[in-house]
Amino acid sequence: MLKGLGGLGDMAKMMKAAQEMQGKMAQMQADMDTITVEGHSGAGLVRATATAKGELTGLRIDPSIFNAEDKEVVEDLILAAIKDAQSKATERAAAEMSKLTEGLGLPPDMKFPF
Repeated sequence: MLKGLGGLGDMAKMMKAAQEMQGKMAQMQADMDTITVEGHSGAGLVRATATAKGELTGLRIDPSIFNAEDKEVVEDLILAAIKDAQSKATERAAAEMSKLTEGLGLPPDMKFPF
């Protein structure tokens, strides 16, 4: 395409690759809203669902744990399930980013600003 122009051909390839990466990153960000993870605690008695961006979208609590005397335990289980879901969301987002950067020749542990 730009043969004979020295480094300009390489620059054009780099620009094209950068544009492709930008498009893939935009798509990945959109996908993060649809990918869900589930965290749980208390052997599954409390389950929290979140998007890969870490936004809590659901909470399921087994009715067997509702006992006024165990209020603090239930609260702890809820928090633990939410934290587990958020942790899994962070891991999933990192895995998706790794897939994206893998084909671009970037270091696998490269961090982006989001």
